[in-house]
Amino acid sequence: MPVLEGLWGPDLRMRDSSLGSQVGVCPDEAPRSPVWGPLRMPPVTCGGLSLALELPALIRQLRAAWRARRGGHLGPERSQASTWVEAEKEEEVEEVKHDIEDRSAHLEADGRLNTGHAGVLLVERRGSYPLIDLRILKTSAQQGEVESGTRRKVKRLLSFQRYCHASRLLRRLVPHTPGSLHLLDDDYLGQAAHMLSKVGTWNFDIFLFDRLTNGNSLVTLLCHLFNVYGLIHHFQLDMVKLHRFLGMVQEDYHSQNPYHNAVHAADVTQAMYCYLKEPKLAEQLSPLDVFLGLMAAAAHDVDHPGVNQPFLIKTRHHLASLYQNTSVLESHHWRSTVGMLRESGLLSHLPADMSQDMEQQLGSLILATDISRQNEFLSTFREHLDNQDLDLQLASHRHFILQIALKCADVCNPCRVWELSRQWSERVCEEFYRQGDLERKFDLEISPLCNQQADSVPAIQTGFISYIVEPLFEEWHRFTEPSPLSQTMMGHLHKNKARWSGLRYAHTPSDTQTHPSAEEPKPEGGGGGEGGGGEGEDIP
Repeated sequence: MPVLEGLWGPDLRMRDSSLGSQVGVCPDEAPRSPVWGPLRMPPVTCGGLSLALELPALIRQLRAAWRARRGGHLGPERSQASTWVEAEKEEEVEEVKHDIEDRSAHLEADGRLNTGHAGVLLVERRGSYPLIDLRILKTSAQQGEVESGTRRKVKRLLSFQRYCHASRLLRRLVPHTPGSLHLLDDDYLGQAAHMLSKVGTWNFDIFLFDRLTNGNSLVTLLCHLFNVYGLIHHFQLDMVKLHRFLGMVQEDYHSQNPYHNAVHAADVTQAMYCYLKEPKLAEQLSPLDVFLGLMAAAAHDVDHPGVNQPFLIKTRHHLASLYQNTSVLESHHWRSTVGMLRESGLLSHLPADMSQDMEQQLGSLILATDISRQNEFLSTFREHLDNQDLDLQLASHRHFILQIALKCADVCNPCRVWELSRQWSERVCEEFYRQGDLERKFDLEISPLCNQQADSVPAIQTGFISYIVEPLFEEWHRFTEPSPLSQTMMGHLHKNKARWSGLRYAHTPSDTQTHPSAEEPKPEGGGGGEGGGGEGEDIP
């Protein structure tokens, strides 16, 4: 039954009085920001514009309103189609001009993180939300940076065509007219559709899928999963608004980040889908639970700057002050997601209290990915399993399991087959090393795991598996009782840990950093994919 016909429906216990009282970590904790206030409060408005968003989003709205007022009326003799096209082009041109003007003015102004760190500027990126992309600029390169920003802005003109193309892929409708825009040929479309038919298998290669979808893996995957679960019909979602929202989310991931990019978000979403299919969980989940789980997985790292929270704190970044040095990145990911939800109008047709409740629960899920709260969640999870008091009939307990599932999906790379796991490990370490190089350049204390001369990839991965991944997945293994997927993941985890340990002690640190995958020990059985790739194929 669609959500508007029966509100949440009898199976959606949104106002369960036990929400927050049954589990130590509850959704009500998420929105209590001393800066923003709870999202349940009506948003403050000024001239019809919401002030609940962060400042750059508000500025964007003001610009849009100003352009709309300045545009005036177009002649009635023009056709509606030509008027729309010309207005769209004029808007994009004006946006590029304003982008150049604002960027030039910003470079001249005092936009530095810290007056003692010359050259570290807050450079406007192509996204719509608060700026945390950190780049090293020189005075002589400022004009080139402005020009590159213009090129990035112009590239957005094709975004709508890309998302329309993705929707045709999902509906199996391939354009064949000679004048149509072909971003993917028929062979690639067929391969991408074939991969979507196996999206629930654990050996799903997200890197290949991203190439087959021309870099639109997140949008294509989310649309497919929403169709699989019937969420579009249940929540009566507008397809144009859905594509717009997903496009904004995908675009606000920084492709220059080796690890925290849209491919990582798609990978976490695919893993979350596998966990939502676990037999112990699947029968108990409501459509709202599935919707929140997939949305949180897709947006959990949106607008990630490629540096960690300690870096933002010691450089006195405005987000660190805004969120009082607590869950800085996670709070920003959540607030950016809320801003995009409201700007796209995806949930605007729902009653206000329902949409605000969904925003709060999204915040609770995204904030759970804060690695500093690992022990808090792990001890609560272990206590529930020891006491055997998890009741998935309760909305609060289902929400807690969604938090644990998202945490598992976020750090599941060591549980993948070796070929995929190694790529992710090298990517995340490359991102660490870039931060370390940045800290070294500006005489900052180098953060742990960010010193390429001292911290090798095998050493980082061995410690990460031992102290973060293994304890969490051991408890998830207990929760699933255990399922075939859980057994497969634990098998890959133990084999990958052994391989990283072998690499760590088989080479000197300099050799390991230079050739992290050289002379790797052969897996048992001599086959590819850790000798367990076949297991992943059999998992539904």
